[in-house]
Amino acid sequence: MSFSAHPVFKAFISGSLSGTCSTLLFQPLDLVKTRLQTANSNLQPGSARVGMVSVLLGVVRKENLLGLWKGMSPSFARTIPGVGIYFSTYFSLKQHFVPEGAPPGPLQAVLLGGGARTVAGVIMLPITLIKTRFECGRYSYVSVVGALRSVCRTEGPGALFSGLMATLFRDVPFSGIYVMFYSQAKAALPREITSSSSAPLANFGCGIVAGVMASLLTQPADVIKTHVQVNKQMKTLEAVKYIYMHYGPQGFLRGAVPRALRRTMMVAMAWTVYEQMMAGFGLRS
Repeated sequence: MSFSAHPVFKAFISGSLSGTCSTLLFQPLDLVKTRLQTANSNLQPGSARVGMVSVLLGVVRKENLLGLWKGMSPSFARTIPGVGIYFSTYFSLKQHFVPEGAPPGPLQAVLLGGGARTVAGVIMLPITLIKTRFECGRYSYVSVVGALRSVCRTEGPGALFSGLMATLFRDVPFSGIYVMFYSQAKAALPREITSSSSAPLANFGCGIVAGVMASLLTQPADVIKTHVQVNKQMKTLEAVKYIYMHYGPQGFLRGAVPRALRRTMMVAMAWTVYEQMMAGFGLRS
């Protein structure tokens, strides 16, 4: 593929396209996860809880099938630049700190993934906040720009970074753990597979395994982040107490199934598309 541009920009383009594809396919799972985490917030402990299937059917019944893709505009506004920033930062860090042609070691992989996610997460947090509010169904925002203006006007600009710590506690470990498992799984593949036409499928399989592990380990932070961003006055420690008091320890795993499905499939697809595009540009990802 002939394309004259800086390698970091190529990584940005590859990441943005990969994020667009995965977001479009798996947005319904993210919406269900958000609704599941914020459902029944007024119920007393011990009351019947809403499950993933009932949330899914409820959305379709009340908002029709397209309601499952509610929040697409903030999702795209976050994903297209966000995944691009993530992969271009990852590529740049890898160029500087990992010998060319060598796979990153476990600790290097954790630092690369975590560092790239920190940069992308901080930059894109205002859009992440709007995306979460779009999906939870409690806010009547019309557009991403209108939502940003509304938050700044009614809550102050600082509110756009609500949930920063919870987001970083979720996303930075997830990315570090994911890249570590993914890179080590790929390194363990036989050469006859990595050099064959089935390499993308094998890489996707490695991504699935890495995604499941990373999703489960970071699920509590995801639940906390959702509550902080949906409830305007709630702080991180308050969210921890609220979740424990209302749902018990298992409350920190609410939405684990749709999140694991969506996040695992999404990140595995994103990495597979990214690596194939970078190979097309003649670059090692």
